Order: sequence, then C-alpha cells, then structure tokens
Amino acid sequence: MIELLAQLRIHNRTAPSCVDDNGFCPSWIVHNLNRYETPLWQHVKLTVLAVAIGFVIAFCLALMAHRRRWLVPPITQVTGILYTIPSVAMFFLLLPLTGRGTETALIALVAYTLLIIFRNVMTGLEGVPAEARDAGRGMGLTENQLLWKVELPLALPEIMAGLRIAITTTVGLAALAVYAGAGGLGGALFADINFRSNVAVAGGLCVLLAIVLDLVVLGVQRALTPWTRAAR
Repeated sequence: MIELLAQLRIHNRTAPSCVDDNGFCPSWIVHNLNRYETPLWQHVKLTVLAVAIGFVIAFCLALMAHRRRWLVPPITQVTGILYTIPSVAMFFLLLPLTGRGTETALIALVAYTLLIIFRNVMTGLEGVPAEARDAGRGMGLTENQLLWKVELPLALPEIMAGLRIAITTTVGLAALAVYAGAGGLGGALFADINFRSNVAVAGGLCVLLAIVLDLVVLGVQRALTPWTRAAR
C-alpha cells in the first residue's frame, strides 16, 4: 500500500495557514484536482468491471435456478456467505492466493455483487404474472422464447433495480481496494486522511461517481422499459 499512497503525496503543501491547519481550502482543491484524475479512472474501472462480471455470473446462475428450483437455496447460501465476509478481510484473505493488484480487488468486488443481482433477477422472474406466461404459451412460444420474449422483459425493472444497488455498493467498497494494491479513490483518501480538503475531494468524487453511474443505469432502464412510463 505504501507505493500506492506515494502516488498521491498530499503532504507537499504550500504556505497558506488553511493548508497548514488541515482545513478545508477551496484554493488548494482548485489547484490540485489533477491529482485525482488517475485514482478516479482506476475507481471507475474497478467498479464497472466488477459489476459487469458479477452481473454476467449472477444472471446465468439465476437463469439456471429459474429452471431448476433446487439450485436456489445453495446459490443463495454461497453468495450470502461471500456477501457477509468483511471487505478488508476478503482482500487480505485473497492476497496470498492472487497477490496485490487489480485482480485481487476484482475478485472480492465481484463476490459482493452476486447476492444482490441474483436475488433481484430471481425476484423479477418470479414476479411475472401467470397470465403473461399463459398468453405466451397460447401463442406457441417455446420455453426459451417465453423466457427471452416475455419473462425477462417483464422482469427488467427489478433486474435493473438490483444492478443499481450493486453499482452504488461497489463504488463504496472499491474505496477499500487500496488494501489490495488496486489504487482508486481510496488510495487518494488514505494518502492524507487528516487533511479535510483531500477527504472532501476524494469522498466527494466517490459520491459523485455513484450518482452518475446510477443515473446512467436508470436512463438505460427507462429506455428499455417504455411501457412503465406509459402505465404511469
């Protein structure tokens, strides 16, 4: 972690008393925003990759469990156990196996997305009205066609809601990826956690990133489910 913290040396400060007193210094923030560009992009990469990989895995598991109901309890239990492991402990448990770096951080972050996405996909599929399935079968749709043309479209709002929760959760957890040697805004934050200006910028960027990604997913959801707007 030492080399990561060295990437963002906040201690090289100038003379103003606000900085010397570890206060909130708008002028310092304006002149030092470029320090956070690399950590921000590292954070975006960690978040997007972890959620994308987790979504693919959890979505496939949910489709299998939707057809084979006996798979629901074991999948829920395993993903639930992974979700309850403290994040810092997860990083340190993986370090001897995968070493320091992005790979270790991604494995841990992906593990935390599985339960959230799996549950929401299952909830969405289970919430499809029985009459919609009956209508599909009456039109001669096969089980696969019924899944992709009827069930999944109707389950999209719940699925996208789970994706939004997973994204905002991952943005927060990715701040701890510094313990795995993956950088991100956590590295910037812990580089000088006693300096209020640094904490405000690094923490503020985490919050802003979560809001932006959430709005992007919400926009995609509205584009894919126009009938929900029509119903309202």
